[in-house]
Amino acid sequence: MALFAGTLLSLLLFLMDPRVDRLYLLALAAVAAAVFVLRELRASRPFIDVRVLGGNLPLITTYTRALLAYVVSYSVLYGYTQWLQEGRGLSPSHAGLLQLPLFATGIAVAAATGRRSAVRSKLLVAAIGQITACVLLLGLHSNSPIWLLVAITVVFGVPQGLTSLALQNSVYHQADPERVASSAGLLRTSGYLGAILASSATAVFFAERADTPGMHHLTWFMLTVAVLFLAVTLADRSLRHVSGSAADPDAGSEPRGRRHGS
Repeated sequence: MALFAGTLLSLLLFLMDPRVDRLYLLALAAVAAAVFVLRELRASRPFIDVRVLGGNLPLITTYTRALLAYVVSYSVLYGYTQWLQEGRGLSPSHAGLLQLPLFATGIAVAAATGRRSAVRSKLLVAAIGQITACVLLLGLHSNSPIWLLVAITVVFGVPQGLTSLALQNSVYHQADPERVASSAGLLRTSGYLGAILASSATAVFFAERADTPGMHHLTWFMLTVAVLFLAVTLADRSLRHVSGSAADPDAGSEPRGRRHGS
């Protein structure tokens, strides 16, 4: 646990203020991560079972996709909300109320699509939704109408409702059966790494205050990450074999844990 915390802490401290004279923090993170992996591989009861990554490229791709997706999601939660207050001039309560359509849309989309298969199409729609919302963010200014602010949160709510369940279903079908729990835990770790990167990006682009130019710079970063999310999803052939939902473990003809293939 100390090695794991040391890895993330060193990485976070660097990302909060990335400079050449702080590269030693990246070196510390790399050393701590290497020692952590070696220790976990030898432990009979590892803190995090890193063996789940061995040779399972589709699962590693899913973790990468999760990191990218959550970078955008948390950048909205951290950055867009701050801009609503400092850049748009709304009160904290009004800025909070403008987040409600995002979560309401996410809940509605998850409820409507949760039991459907076609994980790949969900992830593609989620990536396109993030790209669309980022393009809308680029048009923001200090006097943007409320209807546009609501529309942006609604558009962001669509990938919010699609991504989480689709990623969970991917892990359920791609992980080895005896390591499903560890694999699910690493999915959450990937999401929190995305949150760390999002918070660091917000700190960089809102160095002085959350003004409109800073929001646009953050949006270009988000747009780049969303495009990478789309590209990784398009290139991932293994998603064609993830045809069932977590609620339907018998979907498909291959045993769970062997669908990632070679």
